[in-house]
Amino acid sequence: MNDTMPLDMTEHPDTEVQKNRVLSLEEWQDKWVTRQIAFHQEHGHKFADRGHTVVGVEISEIGIREFFSEQNLSYTEEPLTEIAGAKVFKSSSGNISLYCCNIFDLPRANIGKFDRIWDRGALVAINPGDRDRYADFILSTLRKGFHYLVAVLSYDPTKYAGPPFYVSDAEFKRLFGTKCSICCLEEADAFEERHKAWGIDYIFEKLYLLTEK
Repeated sequence: MNDTMPLDMTEHPDTEVQKNRVLSLEEWQDKWVTRQIAFHQEHGHKFADRGHTVVGVEISEIGIREFFSEQNLSYTEEPLTEIAGAKVFKSSSGNISLYCCNIFDLPRANIGKFDRIWDRGALVAINPGDRDRYADFILSTLRKGFHYLVAVLSYDPTKYAGPPFYVSDAEFKRLFGTKCSICCLEEADAFEERHKAWGIDYIFEKLYLLTEK
């Protein structure tokens, strides 16, 4: 792992290809119904196991229920009065709360601020036209001294329309560089057999750590 890896700030010539690509919330929910969930990991990250209070957001109620089932956790659910149609699912132990709603509606629920955020599969799933709004939301939820860990993907966007969407180094710095110090911790080959169906022949996952400037 290299904590001094510089960002390549040369803009990919095809960055504009995906900028108007839009998936609706209904299409994301349908991915769970039709089991197009290669992004899903059966084994979760062990944040709550280490004593942290964890808050998450997911548009699919199926995804949330399956999380609790896979982790063998009992839970309760209740409607969110601040957001029509939204719910919050809470583990019986009280240290995990998963909000089922549009992430852009979440500020109305007054969820507070956080010391740490782990962004796996969120920024790359946000419609490119919504990235500024997403970055503003994330930054608004961070406390002083924060650590924001985020994974993005690099591939040829002319060959695959996404999602997950391609996020260039320049775009990443534009979104977060004003308020955050950015360190690329790792760049790993993430190519798997399933990616051949996307029409691409390479894909890399970049792991960034963002801290307060």
